[in-house]
Amino acid sequence: MTKPETRIAADPKNYQFDLPFRPEPAPLAETIHKRAWAVAGTVASLRGGPPEETVRLIVIHATAGSTTDGAVSVMAAGRASFHWVVPGKDEPAHGRHVWATCPERLAAWHVRRSCAHPDICDGANNLNRASLGIEVVNRQDGEDPFSDWQIEAAAAIVRYAWAKYPNLAHVTSHARLDPGRRTDPGVNFPWTEFMERVRGR
Repeated sequence: MTKPETRIAADPKNYQFDLPFRPEPAPLAETIHKRAWAVAGTVASLRGGPPEETVRLIVIHATAGSTTDGAVSVMAAGRASFHWVVPGKDEPAHGRHVWATCPERLAAWHVRRSCAHPDICDGANNLNRASLGIEVVNRQDGEDPFSDWQIEAAAAIVRYAWAKYPNLAHVTSHARLDPGRRTDPGVNFPWTEFMERVRGR
Protein backbone atom coordinates (compact mmCIF):
# COMPACT_ATOMS: atom_id res chain seq x y z
CA MET A 1 0.00 0.00 0.00
CA THR A 2 1.48 3.33 -1.04
CA LYS A 3 1.51 6.27 1.26
CA PRO A 4 -0.84 9.13 0.40
CA GLU A 5 0.86 12.00 -1.35
CA THR A 6 1.85 14.84 0.93
CA ARG A 7 0.87 18.22 -0.47
CA ILE A 8 3.18 21.07 0.45
CA ALA A 9 1.36 24.37 0.62
CA ALA A 10 2.77 27.17 -1.47
CA ASP A 11 4.14 30.21 0.31
CA PRO A 12 2.58 33.48 -0.90
CA LYS A 13 5.74 35.31 0.15
CA ASN A 14 7.44 33.64 -2.84
CA TYR A 15 4.79 34.51 -5.42
CA GLN A 16 6.44 36.42 -8.24
CA PHE A 17 7.08 36.08 -11.95
CA ASP A 18 8.48 38.35 -14.61
CA LEU A 19 6.97 39.11 -17.98
CA PRO A 20 9.00 38.50 -21.18
CA PHE A 21 8.03 39.96 -24.59
CA ARG A 22 4.94 42.15 -24.96
CA PRO A 23 1.87 40.36 -26.35
CA GLU A 24 -0.73 41.61 -28.80
CA PRO A 25 -3.35 44.02 -27.38
CA ALA A 26 -5.78 42.14 -25.17
CA PRO A 27 -9.38 43.27 -24.49
CA LEU A 28 -10.65 43.39 -20.92
CA ALA A 29 -14.24 42.83 -19.81
CA GLU A 30 -14.41 45.56 -17.18
CA THR A 31 -17.15 47.79 -15.82
CA ILE A 32 -16.57 50.99 -13.88
CA HIS A 33 -17.71 50.67 -10.27
CA LYS A 34 -19.42 54.03 -9.84
CA ARG A 35 -19.12 54.20 -6.05
CA ALA A 36 -15.41 53.39 -6.13
CA TRP A 37 -14.74 55.66 -9.10
CA ALA A 38 -16.41 58.57 -7.30
CA VAL A 39 -13.96 58.41 -4.38
CA ALA A 40 -10.85 57.20 -6.22
CA GLY A 41 -9.40 60.67 -6.56
CA THR A 42 -9.36 61.08 -2.78
CA VAL A 43 -7.57 57.77 -2.11
CA ALA A 44 -5.00 57.77 -4.91
CA SER A 45 -2.06 59.93 -5.94
CA LEU A 46 -0.38 61.16 -9.09
CA ARG A 47 2.23 58.78 -10.49
CA GLY A 48 4.89 61.33 -11.28
CA GLY A 49 4.64 60.51 -14.97
CA PRO A 50 2.31 58.92 -17.51
CA PRO A 51 1.45 55.28 -16.73
CA GLU A 52 2.83 54.22 -20.12
CA GLU A 53 6.24 55.16 -18.70
CA THR A 54 5.87 54.48 -14.98
CA VAL A 55 3.92 51.21 -14.65
CA ARG A 56 6.39 48.37 -14.01
CA LEU A 57 4.57 46.07 -11.59
CA ILE A 58 1.24 44.38 -10.87
CA VAL A 59 0.40 43.34 -7.32
CA ILE A 60 -2.14 40.60 -6.59
CA HIS A 61 -4.21 40.97 -3.42
CA ALA A 62 -7.11 39.13 -1.78
CA THR A 63 -9.83 41.12 -0.04
CA ALA A 64 -10.17 39.01 3.15
CA GLY A 65 -13.91 39.44 2.65
CA SER A 66 -16.72 37.99 0.58
CA THR A 67 -18.03 40.90 -1.50
CA THR A 68 -16.92 43.63 -3.85
CA ASP A 69 -18.91 46.15 -1.82
CA GLY A 70 -16.88 45.22 1.24
CA ALA A 71 -13.68 45.97 -0.64
CA VAL A 72 -15.04 49.24 -2.00
CA SER A 73 -16.04 50.30 1.52
CA VAL A 74 -12.32 50.36 2.34
CA MET A 75 -11.88 52.91 -0.44
CA ALA A 76 -14.87 54.92 0.73
CA ALA A 77 -13.37 55.04 4.23
CA GLY A 78 -10.13 56.44 2.80
CA ARG A 79 -7.96 53.54 3.95
CA ALA A 80 -6.74 52.05 0.66
CA SER A 81 -7.46 51.80 -3.05
CA PHE A 82 -6.83 49.47 -5.98
CA HIS A 83 -7.41 49.48 -9.72
CA TRP A 84 -9.61 46.40 -10.15
CA VAL A 85 -11.74 44.01 -8.12
CA VAL A 86 -12.41 40.47 -9.32
CA PRO A 87 -15.91 39.62 -7.99
CA GLY A 88 -16.60 36.75 -5.62
CA LYS A 89 -18.31 33.51 -6.55
CA ASP A 90 -21.72 34.54 -5.15
CA GLU A 91 -21.87 37.96 -6.78
CA PRO A 92 -23.90 38.77 -9.91
CA ALA A 93 -20.83 40.10 -11.75
CA HIS A 94 -18.94 36.81 -11.27
CA GLY A 95 -18.39 35.19 -14.63
CA ARG A 96 -19.26 38.42 -16.46
CA HIS A 97 -16.80 41.21 -15.78
CA VAL A 98 -14.27 42.67 -13.36
CA TRP A 99 -14.81 46.00 -11.65
CA ALA A 100 -12.58 48.96 -12.52
CA THR A 101 -12.27 50.91 -9.28
CA CYS A 102 -9.52 53.49 -9.87
CA PRO A 103 -8.19 55.14 -13.04
CA GLU A 104 -4.96 53.54 -14.21
CA ARG A 105 -3.35 56.96 -14.57
CA LEU A 106 -3.45 57.30 -10.76
CA ALA A 107 -1.29 55.53 -8.18
CA ALA A 108 -3.71 53.56 -6.01
CA TRP A 109 -2.82 53.07 -2.34
CA HIS A 110 -2.50 49.30 -2.14
CA VAL A 111 1.07 48.77 -0.85
CA ARG A 112 2.76 50.52 2.07
CA ARG A 113 5.20 53.21 0.99
CA SER A 114 8.13 51.52 2.77
CA CYS A 115 7.63 48.11 1.13
CA ALA A 116 10.26 46.92 -1.34
CA HIS A 117 11.89 43.74 -2.62
CA PRO A 118 15.36 43.47 -4.19
CA ASP A 119 14.02 41.48 -7.15
CA ILE A 120 11.29 43.99 -7.98
CA CYS A 121 11.73 47.41 -9.61
CA ASP A 122 15.41 47.48 -8.68
CA GLY A 123 14.59 47.34 -4.99
CA ALA A 124 12.77 50.67 -5.01
CA ASN A 125 10.10 51.53 -2.47
CA ASN A 126 7.02 53.74 -2.90
CA LEU A 127 5.82 51.09 -5.34
CA ASN A 128 2.29 52.44 -5.66
CA ARG A 129 3.62 54.97 -8.17
CA ALA A 130 5.00 52.13 -10.33
CA SER A 131 2.23 49.57 -9.96
CA LEU A 132 -1.32 48.46 -10.61
CA GLY A 133 -3.30 46.68 -7.89
CA ILE A 134 -5.75 43.80 -8.36
CA GLU A 135 -8.02 42.69 -5.50
CA VAL A 136 -9.60 39.24 -5.80
CA VAL A 137 -12.64 38.74 -3.57
CA ASN A 138 -11.81 35.89 -1.21
CA ARG A 139 -12.21 35.43 2.53
CA GLN A 140 -8.60 34.24 2.75
CA ASP A 141 -9.48 31.95 5.64
CA GLY A 142 -8.05 28.81 4.03
CA GLU A 143 -11.55 27.47 3.36
CA ASP A 144 -12.65 29.72 0.51
CA PRO A 145 -11.31 28.40 -2.81
CA PHE A 146 -10.76 30.75 -5.71
CA SER A 147 -12.98 29.96 -8.67
CA ASP A 148 -11.57 29.08 -12.07
CA TRP A 149 -13.18 32.22 -13.47
CA GLN A 150 -11.52 34.41 -10.83
CA ILE A 151 -8.09 33.08 -11.79
CA GLU A 152 -8.81 33.57 -15.48
CA ALA A 153 -10.18 37.08 -14.85
CA ALA A 154 -7.10 38.10 -12.87
CA ALA A 155 -4.89 36.69 -15.64
CA ALA A 156 -6.92 38.63 -18.22
CA ILE A 157 -6.24 41.88 -16.35
CA VAL A 158 -2.51 41.15 -16.38
CA ARG A 159 -2.56 40.32 -20.10
CA TYR A 160 -4.45 43.53 -20.82
CA ALA A 161 -1.97 45.63 -18.84
CA TRP A 162 1.05 43.73 -20.17
CA ALA A 163 0.07 44.63 -23.73
CA LYS A 164 -0.70 48.24 -22.81
CA TYR A 165 2.28 49.25 -20.67
CA PRO A 166 5.71 48.77 -22.29
CA ASN A 167 7.68 48.83 -19.02
CA LEU A 168 5.51 46.35 -17.13
CA ALA A 169 7.91 43.61 -16.06
CA HIS A 170 6.85 42.07 -12.74
CA VAL A 171 3.80 40.34 -11.23
CA THR A 172 3.93 39.63 -7.52
CA SER A 173 1.87 39.06 -4.39
CA HIS A 174 1.14 41.53 -1.64
CA ALA A 175 2.78 39.03 0.72
CA ARG A 176 6.09 39.20 -1.14
CA LEU A 177 6.26 42.95 -0.71
CA ASP A 178 5.01 43.08 2.88
CA PRO A 179 5.82 39.65 4.38
CA GLY A 180 5.66 40.76 7.99
CA ARG A 181 2.08 41.99 7.71
CA ARG A 182 0.37 40.39 4.73
CA THR A 183 -0.22 36.86 3.40
CA ASP A 184 -2.48 37.60 0.44
CA PRO A 185 -3.52 36.32 -1.93
CA GLY A 186 -3.00 33.29 0.33
CA VAL A 187 -2.00 29.65 0.06
CA ASN A 188 -5.16 28.72 -1.86
CA PHE A 189 -4.33 31.00 -4.76
CA PRO A 190 -3.00 28.74 -7.57
CA TRP A 191 -0.02 30.89 -8.44
CA THR A 192 1.62 28.52 -10.93
CA GLU A 193 -1.63 28.05 -12.85
CA PHE A 194 -2.21 31.81 -12.79
CA MET A 195 1.29 32.44 -14.16
CA GLU A 196 0.77 29.90 -16.94
CA ARG A 197 -2.52 31.50 -17.93
CA VAL A 198 -0.89 34.92 -18.10
CA ARG A 199 2.07 33.75 -20.15
CA GLY A 200 0.28 31.19 -22.27
CA ARG A 201 -2.16 33.42 -24.07
